[in-house]
Amino acid sequence: MSTDMTTETPETAPPAPGSASNAKRATRSHLRLLTRRDRLTLGLMAGVPTVLHVALVWVTALASIALAFTTWDGIGFDSIKWVGLHNFEELFNNNPQFWPAVEHNVIWFVALILIPTPLGLFLATQLDKKIRFSRVYQTAFFLPVVISMACIGFVWQLIYNPDTGLINSLIGANKPGHYIDWIGDPKLNLWAVLIAAAWRHTGYMMILYLAGLKGVDHSLREASSLDGAGEWQTFRHVVFPTLRPTNTIVLVVTIIEALRAFDLVFVFNKGAQGTELLSILVTNNIIGESSRIGYGSAIAVVLLVISLAVIIPYLVATTRKERRS
Repeated sequence: MSTDMTTETPETAPPAPGSASNAKRATRSHLRLLTRRDRLTLGLMAGVPTVLHVALVWVTALASIALAFTTWDGIGFDSIKWVGLHNFEELFNNNPQFWPAVEHNVIWFVALILIPTPLGLFLATQLDKKIRFSRVYQTAFFLPVVISMACIGFVWQLIYNPDTGLINSLIGANKPGHYIDWIGDPKLNLWAVLIAAAWRHTGYMMILYLAGLKGVDHSLREASSLDGAGEWQTFRHVVFPTLRPTNTIVLVVTIIEALRAFDLVFVFNKGAQGTELLSILVTNNIIGESSRIGYGSAIAVVLLVISLAVIIPYLVATTRKERRS
């Protein structure tokens, strides 16, 4: 006797009315992650800094460029008069402080490249060896970078003081008739300020190079040592070529530091008697009783053009490198 067995498939129950719309509403509620208050908060957090950045950076920069072609004493907008390139002609031809200021900015850059940059690289290579108390040394060398330039200027003023300064006391030049005026002498004050600037810049370069050395592959050093290369040969032929991106950053940072040098010199002697800089000339012409805002803006435009001539090629090279990678 045979028995037929059939498998019955249960039928799917029809969806309840309104279930599809409820599912859509649930999906929309999940997608709506931000409330109106959250959106307002994010808008303020992103909008306020953007407005401040545009107003304080871009608008002022464009205004300075426009004012460079005018004369204005800063009292009332009705006194603004268009003079074209007259400010630049007077700046290049009739200002006895302009070209010395340009020369001092160039000297500032060369000094920062030749003294604190190699010294910072040397300190970074020594600290990269993981010597004892390396954290303490890093903090000690980087501390001047954290301190404001004004405080550094006051400290070095005490060191350079003709009567009670550390240097004159050590070399015996703090007696009447033997004074060495490190700040007042036009032949010495620029170099005195550069020593203080180099002291601070060394720690900055040390940190940049130390970060670059951390990215060097240790297998390259091991392979070089297995080939019989010494420590100097390994650094010269293996380590230093891999620091090329760091060297580019160091170069750009040093140029910017040389161009925007202001506060240290202003604290020393306000940029007078042999320490003239472009930033000092901008301040002296814009701020004061007889302010020449148009003329000072022309100097600022020259400083801006020099800065852009350095920054734009760096940005272009960086962008091309990112696209290739």
